[in-house]
Amino acid sequence: MPRQGLTSARVSAAAAELADEVGLARLTVAAVARHFGVSDAALYVHVRSRDALIEHVAVRAAAGFADELAIAVAGRSGRHALEAFADAWRAFALAHPGQYAATQLPLPPEIGTSSVGHLRLIELSYAMLRGYGLDEPALTDAIRFVRSTLHGFTSIETVDGFGHPRPLDASWHSLLDAVHTTLNNWPTGTREQK
Repeated sequence: MPRQGLTSARVSAAAAELADEVGLARLTVAAVARHFGVSDAALYVHVRSRDALIEHVAVRAAAGFADELAIAVAGRSGRHALEAFADAWRAFALAHPGQYAATQLPLPPEIGTSSVGHLRLIELSYAMLRGYGLDEPALTDAIRFVRSTLHGFTSIETVDGFGHPRPLDASWHSLLDAVHTTLNNWPTGTREQK
């Protein structure tokens, strides 16, 4: 019988907070159980395994991430949309490092295709780049470029991996200038896959 007041939603919320505090790699069912002051067995009523716990965090985090990106880009296009999208991406990654890491994990097909947050992240990425006038397949290539760039910078920043004394904000703005310039000059031809 489930412990009174303990729900799947509360377990997922606590797991997401713990992922930010201790890191996604150190998130366990036992750690969440300790958070609630219950036995591990009490949690298994709400989550079947550590993998399932991580999946819950990923789905929850993707929804929150998508909400923040949507608010940031609303009513913007072109460079303004890119900057707002990028700044919201960075802010989420820095404020929620464990949850951000969860959004980058592949999900099982039955979850990935039904996760509204993950689908919205994809849609927002495409919408953000509409102002650059790219058609397929260039649009998908550009999204992969932007995502790789933002993920690379924020992943290094979240682990304090930049050792140079130059302010990170200055580098971030230079990076966004470079991304904007690249998107404005995106190659129109397509390379055939070899």
